[in-house]
Amino acid sequence: MSLTLPDGSALLAIALPLLLALALGWLVHRALRMLARRYRQRAALQLRARIVMVVAPPASFAIPLLCLLLALRATPLPAELAAVARHLIGIGLLLCGVWMAVRAVRAVEARVVREHPIDAADNLRARRVLTQTRVISGVMQGAIVLVGLALALMTFPAIRQLGTTLLASAGIIGLVAGIAAKPVFGNLIAGLQIALAQPIRLDDVVIVNGEWGRIEEINSTNVVVRIWDERRLVVPLQWFIENPFENWTRTTSQLLGTAFLWLDYRTPMQDVREALQRICESDPRWDGRVCIAQVTDTSERSLQVRLLVSAGNSGDLFDLRCAVRERMIDYLRQAHPDALPRLRMDLHRDGAEQSADASRQQALRALKTPAPDAHAQTHSPGAEEVTAADEEALRAQHAPGQTP
Repeated sequence: MSLTLPDGSALLAIALPLLLALALGWLVHRALRMLARRYRQRAALQLRARIVMVVAPPASFAIPLLCLLLALRATPLPAELAAVARHLIGIGLLLCGVWMAVRAVRAVEARVVREHPIDAADNLRARRVLTQTRVISGVMQGAIVLVGLALALMTFPAIRQLGTTLLASAGIIGLVAGIAAKPVFGNLIAGLQIALAQPIRLDDVVIVNGEWGRIEEINSTNVVVRIWDERRLVVPLQWFIENPFENWTRTTSQLLGTAFLWLDYRTPMQDVREALQRICESDPRWDGRVCIAQVTDTSERSLQVRLLVSAGNSGDLFDLRCAVRERMIDYLRQAHPDALPRLRMDLHRDGAEQSADASRQQALRALKTPAPDAHAQTHSPGAEEVTAADEEALRAQHAPGQTP
């Protein structure tokens, strides 16, 4: 195809409408961008501001393209060049429309998120709504982008011819494409199932492959689970449809938890139950539903006592179980030390303590009474002794006037 370019005399007639359209489009673009920045701070408060935030960015590009499209009719461009320009401007307008539709879906999603906060104590309904909204929003955005790109590509004759050829051989190509795209479509269908049946929701407490965590994010292809130690477990959507897992907040966030103690057979269970009731009533994490102490098993050495308590959510329940375990052990150590398990053997006989006291007293008296001939028993062989006569002789030798 050969294009005939305009000569110099017609160049001004062609450039003037286009320059005017570009100048007008630039002014509109700047005005809409300024309007969007002005309403950005009030977007969370006013519906009109939120609408402006959605429409302004795509419109700041679509309106200048419309001005160019209108200016093309007033320019003496060759037919071939004008057709190419109109084609490109049409694709730009189509992409602007796709952009605006995606932003509209996101705006609706943001409004639903604002109206259903999940930081409340009872957030079951909010999590249900948010899960449906996030999944459906992701599917709709993907569908809008896919349809928009398909329409843009179909405006090219070569692509339309390729599409016709593919449809003619749809049997083999469809089979190959279906096998290759099985994970993609599997996750897409799994996302729709999760949005409708909701086996999991945002902020649900789940056990996945032995890991305790919360559902942090549900995407179009995977689920992000925030593990308790701040790790992230990324699981495909299809896994939650095909594999069993635990959901601790499926219908409610309230849970029961146990703390096991191994105590001696002399443990007063009534005192243990009263102490457990006082511990639960003094802890704000207890929700007032369940507070039970039971002997669940016995062995040749001890009793197994189960302390069953309840809390409003899994985090409070874990902390409450730890507090109950610690405070109960401290109470038994102070009030009933005999209730703690013993790993040694204590033999108690009647009168054994009195006999031991008598033996101790007798030993003390024996220490106070000297044994017969004790001096001789402790005297060292060959030791010198000084008698009274020896002392008198020594004094005489050292008397005045005597020479030693």
